[in-house]
Amino acid sequence: MNQRITLIATFWLLASMAWAAEPPVYTGLLSNTGAGGYDTVGYFTQGKPVKGSPRYTAEYQGATWRFANAENLAQFNANPEKFAPAYGGYCAWAVSQGYLAKGDPQHWSIRDGRLFLNYNQSVQTSWLANTNQLIREADANWPAVLK
Repeated sequence: MNQRITLIATFWLLASMAWAAEPPVYTGLLSNTGAGGYDTVGYFTQGKPVKGSPRYTAEYQGATWRFANAENLAQFNANPEKFAPAYGGYCAWAVSQGYLAKGDPQHWSIRDGRLFLNYNQSVQTSWLANTNQLIREADANWPAVLK
């Protein structure tokens, strides 16, 4: 009887995980690190992707964020909404189209003080060709696209 109960409980647990909404931050399959471990403050202060360190981390929206140094960590902690990527680091172009895809920290842009990640270079080229319209569409789809 205990095996049967365990089997049923396991089935419902797996089924509920399959039907659950996506997390608000893209972290990859076997990770809990936002932005692929890149320092999101670095995009704003250094104008390029900078790898974060496990030594400087913050928790925000259920993910761990890494930073290159204590100063960037402090800036993030003071205003995480400013430095976290839009749409939780999912591909901004995909969100504008009504679905989710991974955001790649190497394919990024900043517009109106917001950091956007895209899936790859081809998608980023499409994003940059019509950014303002795509931001409006992505904003309208977010966060409903997580469901």
